[in-house]
Amino acid sequence: MERKSETIGYIIDHMEAKIVNPTTGQVVPLGMKGEIVVRGFCVMLEYWSEQAKTEECISKDGWYKTGDIGSLDAYGYCRIDGRIKDMIIRGGENIYPAEIEQFLHTHPKVKEAQVVGVKDSRMGEEVCACIKLVDGQECTAEEIKTFCKGQIAHFKIPRYVLFVNSFPLTVTGKIQKHKLCEEAERQLKDGK
Repeated sequence: MERKSETIGYIIDHMEAKIVNPTTGQVVPLGMKGEIVVRGFCVMLEYWSEQAKTEECISKDGWYKTGDIGSLDAYGYCRIDGRIKDMIIRGGENIYPAEIEQFLHTHPKVKEAQVVGVKDSRMGEEVCACIKLVDGQECTAEEIKTFCKGQIAHFKIPRYVLFVNSFPLTVTGKIQKHKLCEEAERQLKDGK
């Protein structure tokens, strides 16, 4: 039941899928996170009249880079954990915002949480949690950091915590992480 409810399913017949390290392109062990790449009949041949885009996304031997971060289990079931463009690289560590967001949602005062990477001169990027609180609740950044300590890896604990009333959305209601990141960087710059 867990596989059916928490994964996108298994690899279909006549398709291949593998999980690779986004930086090196090397296959990672089962259960480890990396970029999902697929090959088979459903992969397009090329982007129409866009050779550079084709070379960026499709290897010479037909592997398509999906841009999704995920993992495969021993039964071939695939779990998606986020997007590569959302990945935060903090001092050489790859951090997946969705993992931290899921944990922050377990805090009783948190209504919604979004995690972005903000520029940092020393670490490259730092983790910034943008949190919308449950109506009528008050919370501090220190309370959120304390909640995280001992529960998630120390390098995943948000260095910055910003409280927001709303998130920038697309017309279809998706959160615009790039705009949220710009807003967070602006607020942090103004606050220093």
